[in-house]
Amino acid sequence: MRKTKKTIFLLAGILMTVSASAQMQRPTDQMLRELRQTVQKRDISQRHLSSNITQAPATKDAVKKSTGMPNDSFWFPGEWEEVQAIVVTPYYYYMPDTNFDDNNYYSADPMVTGYGEYLKYSNTQGWQSMHIYGPYTAEMDIESNFGQVAFYLMDAIQKGGAEAWVRVENFSDSAIVLQHLSNKGLRHDNIRFLEAPGNSFWYRDCGPICFYYGEGDTVGMLDFEYYPGRALDDSLPVFIERQFGLPNFTTMIEWEGGNCLVDGAGMVFSSDAIYSNNADTYGQYTWDGSDPESIHFSSKRRLSNAQVRDSLRALIGPRATYILPAFQYDGGTGHVDLYADMFDENRFVFSIMPDNYSSWTDYRTGTRNMDSLCSYRSVFDRNYYATGIPFPSKNNGSNFSSQSEYNRSYTRTYSNHTFVNNLIIQPCFSAVGADGMPTAQWDRDNIELVKQAYPGYTIYCVDVREFDGSGGAIHCITKQIPAEHPIRILHPDIHGNYQENGDAAIHTLITNVDHIANAKVVYRVAGGEWQESPLTAGANNSYDGTIPTTTFTYDDHATVEYYISATSTTGKTITKPMTALQGGYYKFNIGTPVGIASVEEMEQNFGQFYPNPASEQASLSIDLGDGQYYTVTIIDNSGRTIHTSSLNAAGHIDYTIQASRLASGVYNVVFSNGDSRIVRRLIVK
Repeated sequence: MRKTKKTIFLLAGILMTVSASAQMQRPTDQMLRELRQTVQKRDISQRHLSSNITQAPATKDAVKKSTGMPNDSFWFPGEWEEVQAIVVTPYYYYMPDTNFDDNNYYSADPMVTGYGEYLKYSNTQGWQSMHIYGPYTAEMDIESNFGQVAFYLMDAIQKGGAEAWVRVENFSDSAIVLQHLSNKGLRHDNIRFLEAPGNSFWYRDCGPICFYYGEGDTVGMLDFEYYPGRALDDSLPVFIERQFGLPNFTTMIEWEGGNCLVDGAGMVFSSDAIYSNNADTYGQYTWDGSDPESIHFSSKRRLSNAQVRDSLRALIGPRATYILPAFQYDGGTGHVDLYADMFDENRFVFSIMPDNYSSWTDYRTGTRNMDSLCSYRSVFDRNYYATGIPFPSKNNGSNFSSQSEYNRSYTRTYSNHTFVNNLIIQPCFSAVGADGMPTAQWDRDNIELVKQAYPGYTIYCVDVREFDGSGGAIHCITKQIPAEHPIRILHPDIHGNYQENGDAAIHTLITNVDHIANAKVVYRVAGGEWQESPLTAGANNSYDGTIPTTTFTYDDHATVEYYISATSTTGKTITKPMTALQGGYYKFNIGTPVGIASVEEMEQNFGQFYPNPASEQASLSIDLGDGQYYTVTIIDNSGRTIHTSSLNAAGHIDYTIQASRLASGVYNVVFSNGDSRIVRRLIVK
């Protein structure tokens, strides 16, 4: 019989009843920020040694049992695929349930349900352990800027068409959540509450990694061991199983969700931080449920690098498992979600550091890792390709002076966002204006580039400056729950210059438990009318067809836009890309290749790039009149397309390219709409 984890202190009737917290001074917002950083960064092994918590021998009841994976076939979806819910928690601070009868500031760091380690604030040393353990009271933060982030996440999750699964310490807290959302004018009609104790809010890391299994594509959870000291967070999947009914499978491998990136087709990518996670014997806190003296660390088995890699391959990445060097600048996590993301099963999206960070260790690590990932083979046996997005600046828009400056106080990245169906909850680093965009111009410009990298997505910006230095942002504190009965579409997209003979061949793999009633490719050329062509079912879930490019009429060059649409026998329809109906299409060029040889006359409504040469950024003025749509392609001096995006605007605009993300050299920037092509040359130094 499959056993749930940590039964020794997580049985349903064990929740302790504690009295109201004694009246003592509430820490200031700055103190709470320092507290979050302190708790996040405390070394677990030293903590155990200094606090006299016994590391007891493993016992039958104290050690988590591995349930393995189901015998049926299973697969892990990509994060860009359809989701039914996102798990998130409001921020709580924990106060000792004891009156120390002085004017100092105190907090509690939860260890097990209702029982924690007390900390005291010192003006000279910050938060220090008192080596005292006792009951605590949890208080929801609905006042600080940090606390507000969770409520904006709940709003965004619902606007993305998913249910917000909100963890609360007690069900009575649900009324506080709903009232606060209402007061702020945020959506609060698609929320489900989960009652569970907790340590923190890093739900990407401690939450389950969800997957589908069996002929019915049943949603299940694979629960990895979370690091020692966070027993309550580690129990999150158990409470989801008990209260919401999702099957929970467990493993004794220690791993954090922010270090997991999958392509939805059997590939998993992680950093070598997973090796150090499993190189020690410290297990999780356990206790007997009543006697604080029984709290101890359980022991776990030390695993070699080969054992970790083989386990990961068997559990998640049977087609390909890649473990690459970890970054050092990320607050000590080593997580890949701070610089890498995937748009779909074909393409990575990377945060690209400016060239003047080239002396940084992580600049070199990132460059090597990105090159390695793009050299690997996808499920369609072709190289992955990549798009770059910017790296954030300091508050005034300037670059960081050194990696040590960045390491001291920041873990900024635009990659640490969360997909919610057709919406992306996007971190930004300035106040969000009434238009939903950042108010700092440098931040706003960068978010525009993020939009270009994720065409069609609704971008919901959240100011996460309060997270700086804590080790993450939005992706780190949210966890996707995949949709029921998914329509799964895998497709090797056509992009760049298409120069094959004959019509453009479209190949897809499409599955659904209710079976597919019909599938089609929807396309248009040069911004014309949309047309459809059926995809025919073949062996092994393949659906194939063509876009009749040989019949298109155009001058010497045109852009083709297309997407895949599939409908199940129950009437459910999904497009690929998911944002197709919001403007997120696949695109490729036909006719004369766009390159150095295709430079045509420059039209007077397009200015020239300035400055030119450029090292940071360059802009040109464009008069788009009543409105124009252009495909923008950047081509290097060898004729290689290195970036493609879209421009859809009206009136006079300034179009900006971040030259700091390009290697030194000469580039042609081509603006094309099928009827005309305007080329501007840019020199990057």
